[in-house]
Amino acid sequence: MTSMHHRSLVAALACAAALVAAKTSRADNPIVQTNYTADPAPVVYGDTVYLCTSHDEDVTLDNFFTMNDWRLYSSKDMVNWTDHGSPLSYHSFSWATGKAWAPHCVERNGKFYIYVPVSDSIGVAVADSPLGPFEDAIGAPLVSNYQYIDPTVYVDDDGQAYLYFGNPRLWYVKLNEDMISYTGQVEQIPNTTESFGQRNGDADRPTLYEEGPWFYKRNDVYHMVFAMGPLPEAIGYSTSPEALGPWTYRGMIMANQSGHAFTNHSGAVDFKGHSYFFYHTQELPGGGGYKRSVAVEEFSYNADGSIPSISKTSEGVTESVEPLNPFQQVEAETIAWEEGIETAPCSEGGMQVTDISDGDYIKVEQVEFGAGADTFNYRVAAASGGGAIELRLDGEDGTSVGTCAVESTGGADTWATQECAVDVTGKHDLFLRFTGAGFNFNWWQFGGPGEPTTDGTGGMTSAGGAATTGSVVTGTGGESGGTSTASGTATTGNAQTSGTNAGTSTTVGTTQGATSTLAGASMTGTGGAGSLTGSSASVSGGSVTDGASPPPDTGASDDGGCSCAVVGARPARSSLALFGLLGLVVLRSTRRRRDNGLLRPTTSGARGC
Repeated sequence: MTSMHHRSLVAALACAAALVAAKTSRADNPIVQTNYTADPAPVVYGDTVYLCTSHDEDVTLDNFFTMNDWRLYSSKDMVNWTDHGSPLSYHSFSWATGKAWAPHCVERNGKFYIYVPVSDSIGVAVADSPLGPFEDAIGAPLVSNYQYIDPTVYVDDDGQAYLYFGNPRLWYVKLNEDMISYTGQVEQIPNTTESFGQRNGDADRPTLYEEGPWFYKRNDVYHMVFAMGPLPEAIGYSTSPEALGPWTYRGMIMANQSGHAFTNHSGAVDFKGHSYFFYHTQELPGGGGYKRSVAVEEFSYNADGSIPSISKTSEGVTESVEPLNPFQQVEAETIAWEEGIETAPCSEGGMQVTDISDGDYIKVEQVEFGAGADTFNYRVAAASGGGAIELRLDGEDGTSVGTCAVESTGGADTWATQECAVDVTGKHDLFLRFTGAGFNFNWWQFGGPGEPTTDGTGGMTSAGGAATTGSVVTGTGGESGGTSTASGTATTGNAQTSGTNAGTSTTVGTTQGATSTLAGASMTGTGGAGSLTGSSASVSGGSVTDGASPPPDTGASDDGGCSCAVVGARPARSSLALFGLLGLVVLRSTRRRRDNGLLRPTTSGARGC
């Protein structure tokens, strides 16, 4: 039973959000700008962070969380994120009818499992690759109850896997080694104030625990990070010497601040010697309680192992863990920040950048050109010519190092690799600024004397594309539709099998650019999620909500977590040219901008996500 804010307050908040967007259009947070995302679930596999998220649809139906599928992103450097589309939707479960909420992804014995709240149950799907395709593992719910939401899974050192979940209480089961069944019954963790802190004024919810648990172990200490009530939610945590408790409440990690949604949901990972904290806000233009956006911060644990207070920032992660190698094939949908573009499934496999208009751009951070690049290859499809890709350094209007015309390929789905001359050296943020319109963009790659012989990373490619000519790279893993990873000599290659994951292993000897046989953790997948059938759901009807409150509480808040909208859908966003002292906003473009509502219910009892 939430109360609506006055329209004036909603309008003021919307203007404030617009101002933030204008000031942070080149920052890293939120880390995805092409869709509304929420409920981040990061998992480290090899040299890559895979981030599964829920997806808030652009159009909110029935004044409630509208979520139909899940989305997947990845990064090798924590500043640039590659869009892999939707690996799973509620349609993948024959028994489900909707409510695709907050997911959790985990790897075990070379298989990848995703646990998802869907249709008042928790389902589990499995795949041979972190990119999917994922399929319903058991053909039925794993556990069922409308309060069983927000699953989190951890496989302990002794091989025992635990599945925690729940709102307004915390339950668990011990998963069997197959990860799709469990032993015993659903058990509840004692809901004591010693374990989860004290909440005042609500006898049915005596502790701060609300929802969104994130369970992991670090230095032999078990951590339970969770969303704290009452609404609007903060993030707190408890610790235990054992996997099943007893838990001791340790305090708040992240307070609810201006720009947060009325829900929050977190995940934390250690990656390449750094620690990262994921959460969601409502800070994309048009954002609100049902249109959220994932963000991330780097942090350091205190000397005693405790988690410090973490504040959301517009900058997010400012230092990459390794520079991006532009001499490897980089997917066009590898993005630190973008303005105006969309992503959609590509006929060559994986995803593509589309809906390009004059003035749109993509920013890619901390690109290492070394001794220099003199050519730029770009895979495009264009029914007619006239567009161009301007390559600029360190700013949308920064130094131009090349303007590459996009010539007609004969059709919007007819792909060709084109090339132009460039002149760039050193490490820079790279801006790909588009002029004209009417073309699609699959991948890009530089060539020249700066090409490294070791430790290049590049952007992740999900599928397709030609192999790199003569590029030798000592493997850092990841899907590569181009460069072969070898300890020998690489010669001119053909296209590799889509989805091949080099893990951290390398081949021995000479590769010919064909699919490499890999040792260790390598495997062959089937490319990007964008090519999956049934992985996205069309939404019809309904209207955009504007400041309306959630429906009455039924005793537990439901997680509007990990749903994915139609692949290629995007938040309604505005490019801002001016914000005066009177709050005047001049819109550069209104194309594809669908709403400006900003919803922030703050009263306890709303159904949360």
